[in-house]
Amino acid sequence: MDFLQHLFDYQFLKRALIVSIVVGIVCGTVGSIIVLRGLSLMGDAMSHAVLPGVALSFVFHIPMFLGAMITGMLASGFIGLISDRSKTKSDAAIGISFTAFLASGVIIISLIHSATDLYLILFGDILAITHTTFWSTLIVSIIVLALIIIFYRPLKISTFDSTFSRMSGLNTTLIHYFVMLLLSLVTVVCIQTVGIILVVALLITPASAAFLICKKLHSMMILASLISIVSSIVGLYFSYIYNIPSGATIVICAFIIYIIIFAIHKVNLPIKKGSVS
Repeated sequence: MDFLQHLFDYQFLKRALIVSIVVGIVCGTVGSIIVLRGLSLMGDAMSHAVLPGVALSFVFHIPMFLGAMITGMLASGFIGLISDRSKTKSDAAIGISFTAFLASGVIIISLIHSATDLYLILFGDILAITHTTFWSTLIVSIIVLALIIIFYRPLKISTFDSTFSRMSGLNTTLIHYFVMLLLSLVTVVCIQTVGIILVVALLITPASAAFLICKKLHSMMILASLISIVSSIVGLYFSYIYNIPSGATIVICAFIIYIIIFAIHKVNLPIKKGSVS
């Protein structure tokens, strides 16, 4: 009851709740696409690769999402380059890329002597969201969701049947980099909430839980968004009440929900494996 009362009394807590809901929706939606396209490891790479862009945005006073988008796309291009033009396997290319970009970001942040910013970027703090961050998160989230709605059909076709999508005249390479762009933007949205280190968990865990029981892409997106929202709100509650890190608490909540759904799914469907279309 104290928590509900404080929601009305404290503006920062109200902002945190709204951002939790928004981030849950966008993470569940994009995470479903990432999981179904088999890009979970790429999601991990992109979440780390945006760090130098975020750091440079602090240095040059440019919007955070712009810097993150640039370095995120550079990392994606670099991964494609070394995996396509050499014997390097794709998983090794991802590992090489995201560690190099992450290290570069840490060095840049250390050079500008901003240890506090580094902690917030890496681990997040949803209770410390500023007025500017609040509105930028909402705007970027709306842009991402609008792009998914507009390009839902080509995204769906290319996700489930790349051969048919190429025969239909769709540019699968362009769609792949479009998904990478969405991933970069979502990572920026999640920085304040769970931080770069844990953003992949909020993207992958709720979507993986929804994948266990959903048969349609749109229903998977809706359920994954609901799981993300519940995880974020419950995580926010325990973070505020017990003064523990918000990002880690949100991720643990998502993990618990996944385990519950996994256990129920395993009992009810011991042999049959879920599929999405």
